[in-house]
Amino acid sequence: MKTKLLIIIFFISITKSFTQVKTNDNIWFAKEFSKDIALFNAKEFLFKNVLGSTTEVVQFEIIPLVAASSGELTTLLYKCESKQKEGLILGFFGNYWKDSGVVYQGYAFKNFEKNEAIEFLNKIQTAIEENKKYITQEAENYNIFFKHNDMDVLICSSSPGYTIRLFWNGFDSSWEKTAFDRSKRRFEKKIK
Repeated sequence: MKTKLLIIIFFISITKSFTQVKTNDNIWFAKEFSKDIALFNAKEFLFKNVLGSTTEVVQFEIIPLVAASSGELTTLLYKCESKQKEGLILGFFGNYWKDSGVVYQGYAFKNFEKNEAIEFLNKIQTAIEENKKYITQEAENYNIFFKHNDMDVLICSSSPGYTIRLFWNGFDSSWEKTAFDRSKRRFEKKIK
């Protein structure tokens, strides 16, 4: 019996020590992990895909606003005065399996320039306010959805408040009420 137990412990420790990607099921660590990774990788996304690589020295500001507690979505604000660009970046995160069985975290970024970001955030807020009576009849059972450009948005009530699910580019990310409200408020405060 002791031999079987030792063999099981041995295989578990070998598996953990040779894992190629750090995984953590703790929701609190997932939130901070995505926020740190989002900020690090969003910088490259921003200067290569939004501001455009250049031989000139360009100053820009990027601020992580909020990471959803699920760890699947992070919002970031950016400003670049010399390029006259500012807006909101959504960082999407998700776990994937490689064919070899290794779990890794995939990510992608979606840019919203200032006016588009305001329109997107307001559309979600308006949809919730106008349909609050309907979606709060019974948690999870009464839903609303709409398409915004290339992103599908699904909203349902949950405890507390509501959950927004964003479907984009193969990602299915949850954005709970608190994270959405903070993102919207912080974006509006800093963008003015």
